[in-house]
Order: sequence, then structure tokens, then C-alpha cells
Amino acid sequence: MALYILYESASGYSLFIAHGLDEIGQNTEAVRGSVSDLNRFGKVVKLAAFSPFESALDALNQCNAVSEGQMTDELRSFLELTLPKVKEGKKPKFSLGVAEPKLGSHICEVTKIPCQSNEFVLELLRGVRLHFDRFIENLKPGDLEKAQLGLGHSYSRAKVKFNVNRVDNMVIQAIFLLDTLDKDINSFSMRVREWYSWHFPELAKIVNDNYLYAKVAKYVEDKSQLSEDHLSGLTDIVGDEDKAKEIIEAAKASMGQDLSPIDLINVKQFAQRVMDLAEYRKKLYDYLVAKMNDIAPNLAALIGEVVGARLISHAGSLTNLAKCPSSTLQILGAEKALFRALKTRGNTPKYGLIFHSSFIGRASTRNKGRMARYLANKCSIASRTDCFLEKNTTAFGEKLREQVEERLDFYDKGVAPRKNLDVMKSAIETVESKDTEVNVDEPANGPSVKKGKKKKSKTGVKEDVESMTEDNPAAVSNGDAPEEPKSEKKKKKEKRKLAQEADEEKNEPTENVNGTNGFNAEDGTVKKKKKNKSKDENTEDLAAREGKKKKKK
Repeated sequence: MALYILYESASGYSLFIAHGLDEIGQNTEAVRGSVSDLNRFGKVVKLAAFSPFESALDALNQCNAVSEGQMTDELRSFLELTLPKVKEGKKPKFSLGVAEPKLGSHICEVTKIPCQSNEFVLELLRGVRLHFDRFIENLKPGDLEKAQLGLGHSYSRAKVKFNVNRVDNMVIQAIFLLDTLDKDINSFSMRVREWYSWHFPELAKIVNDNYLYAKVAKYVEDKSQLSEDHLSGLTDIVGDEDKAKEIIEAAKASMGQDLSPIDLINVKQFAQRVMDLAEYRKKLYDYLVAKMNDIAPNLAALIGEVVGARLISHAGSLTNLAKCPSSTLQILGAEKALFRALKTRGNTPKYGLIFHSSFIGRASTRNKGRMARYLANKCSIASRTDCFLEKNTTAFGEKLREQVEERLDFYDKGVAPRKNLDVMKSAIETVESKDTEVNVDEPANGPSVKKGKKKKSKTGVKEDVESMTEDNPAAVSNGDAPEEPKSEKKKKKEKRKLAQEADEEKNEPTENVNGTNGFNAEDGTVKKKKKNKSKDENTEDLAAREGKKKKKK
């Protein structure tokens, strides 16, 4: 049986044929040793056909298809033109060796070409890859390397662009930078306090906030020049007039040492740097809140933007967080404690990063573990909703937050919470109602026209009933246009109805006597007649059958 080998290179598809191979004596080790020698390998494997790619974009598309195990139209036409035709009902006398088993199964399904992928074929492909530039004629040195380099760059670039995680990398970087800024601002603020306390030590006890301390230090500079004229400026900074007066009085009786003008300038500049960092931290927090509302709105509505961003960054991406079960999400961030507990056979941790949520803090000590487990369950639902839902909505996160609040009330007061199914149904209804409100853009004249048509039809129905018009004519008109004159046909119908009503009134006593099971007398007579007719028909059929039997005898 002939063996063809398909090789996908960066420059095109190539098909090789292997001669003189015994199926029983296929030894992988022998082939592995002879692959390096071109003279021996060239006698066994020869080039059958080569189909170059049209462009770099075509090469990228073909490479993506091969990596996914799909056969393109170009590859199918190349194989059908080059390989012998497979006749129906007969066993083919050749087989195709491929590197990817998925690609081979797809080729076999579509074209009925038998494919194989084993160690022997892979060794032959290794030899083809090693000596490929010798098999292709008119191939300049360096062309194959350039094609491989270009295709590798474009393939990697396309894979990087294909990001299903909806750019959650920005959230990961923002939360890392936010944590770094918090540490830096705290350390720099302590440095400002220590530096300026050498000059004005009493200020540290009066102003506790780091940002306000840096602001006051920059404003005061030299304590000896502080007077009542600076009271309005200090009041604007501190926000309290009594505290501003206390700062002025403390400056007059301060025990600090004097500083030179150069030292005061350096302290002032460093305080300005700390203030700038604090302001940038506020802007970064606003940016993080905006990004979380875009990427994971339900998770942010449930547990908060910062804790949700920490969960996403620790998991690696929103998709990874959505794949995590609630038990993993519960202890996310406490891996060291978990493995230490498993090693020492102690108690495993009950919560990780979700401990920073306000719900865990509000729960009692006895119920903290239960609350963490329940909150992790809801966070898992919210993350999966954000990851796989196309619409950007916070309805599910708000409903899940209500559920957590109800669970807290259940632990404290014993109030039974709602079921998860009812809450999800209400969330879906709110989303659908919002969609309908957005999509309703009908003109104002539309409903009025429909109402007018309904009123006309109602007046037409009311015109048919003469008794109602005689008793209450105002109910028919309803303030609308005057009624139209009745036609002759309608008058005849009304007369017939009146005659039928009169006949029914005459037959009322007979109905009570003759009516059975609530049926009218007229209906009963009709039914009896029908029954009599059916009996007559049955007797006629029996007579006809008897006559036929007599004739046969």
C-alpha cells in the first residue's frame, strides 16, 4: 500500500510519497537513524506535489484552520487533484499520513481518504522538515526562514488579539497599581510626618489624616510666621475653625527646632508629591469603578468594585473566575493557609479575599463561615453572568445582593429568605422590561387610531341590540360621533331575533316538562329525530345484507 505524507509548511502545502516501505517491517528506530542521511532518505521519500500559498494572509488562514483540525477548500482541492481517486465500495490502495489526528479524521469524513497518524509518520515528517529546502526547486536560501518567521509573528499576533475576556487585563493592572499606591502613599506620608515633626511636632496630634497633614505642612511652612491672618486659609484646608485656631496656638508654643529655608523648600516639595499621589489615587479608583461597571457590573454590584477586581486579578481573568466553583472562590487568596491546614491536618480556612466584603463583617462570629459560603455562591453566579451575558446590566447583581441581605436577616432574626428561582425570574423580568422600555418608539397617533377603530366596532355591535339603545342611549353614544342609520338587513335580523324570543317564551313550560339533563325541548326533539333516523338506516342495512346472503345461497 502506497503511503502519501502531507506536510504543511510556511510557504504552502506539499505532498510526498514514500516508496519501498514494508508495512510489517516498519521500524521506528531504523527510520529515526536514516532520517538524518539525505541520500538514504531521498531514495525512500520523494516530492509528489507542491501548492504554494497566495499571500501571507492566506498562509495565516490556512495555519489557523490546520491548528483547529479543519480542512479548507484549498487543501481539499489540492488532495483531490493529487491523490488517486477513491472508488466507492472498493478498498483504497493508499493512505495519507498527517501530523494532526483531528485534521486526518476531518479529511477522512469529508473525502473518504484513509488517513493515519502514528510514530512512523511523525518520523517521516521530521525528515521532510529537515530536508524540505532540498526537495523544493528554485528556493532561494533564507526564503523559508523568512516565511516561517513572518507566519509565526502573524499567528501569535492574531492569537493575542483574540481576547474573550473583554479586556479585563486593565482591571488587573489597575488593582495592582492601586495597592502599590496605597503602600507608597502611606510610607511617604509617614516620612512627611517624621520630617516636618522635627520642626512642628504638635501638628501630628492635631491633624490625623495623612493627606490633610501634607496639605497643612505645605501651607504653614515656617511655624514662626503663622499668625491670625492665616486662619481663613487653615479653615478651608482643615474644614474646622476650632482646629485651625488650635494649630495657630500650638505653633506659638511649639517645642520644635527651626529649619533652614532650603530644608523647608524640600519638605514643601515632598508634601506636594504626596498630595499629587493621593489625588492620582482617587482618579485611579474612579477609573477602576468605571471599568468594573463595564466588565463585571453584576459582580461589582454584589460585592463591590475593589473586592471584585481583587478576585478577578487573583483568578487571572474573568473567564477563569467564572470557571471556578464557589468552594474555590470562597478560599481564593487563602491558599497558604489551606495547604498548611492540609499538611498539619488542621482546620481549613473559611474565607479568603471575600473577607474584605462588608457582609462578612456584619455577620456574627458564629455565622461568618456560613455567610462566606453563601456569598461565594452568589459571587460565582454573578461572575458567570458577567462573563457569558452579552447585555451589560446590573439587575442580577442587585437581586443577588438583596438575597445576601435577606440571608443576613435570616441568621439574625429568622426571617425566611426568597428562593433563588424566584429571584432569578424577577431579575429576568426587570431586564426584559428595561429592554421593552428602550425599544418602544411608536408614534403618539398610533394608539388613538386603534381606539377610534375599537369605538366604531363597539358602536356597530351596540346598534344590533335595539333594547339596549332604547333603555340607555347615552351608553351607546359615549360622547362619540352620531350613530349611522340602520340598514334594512339589520332590521330584518332584529325582527327574526324578536320572533325567536317570543317562541322561546311560549315554549318555556314545555321545556320544564320535557327537557332532560338541562336540554331544551326543541333540542330533545331534534335529537330524538336523529336517533330515529339512525335506527331506520340500521334496519335498512340489515335487510340489504340478508338479501345478499339469500342470493348467494
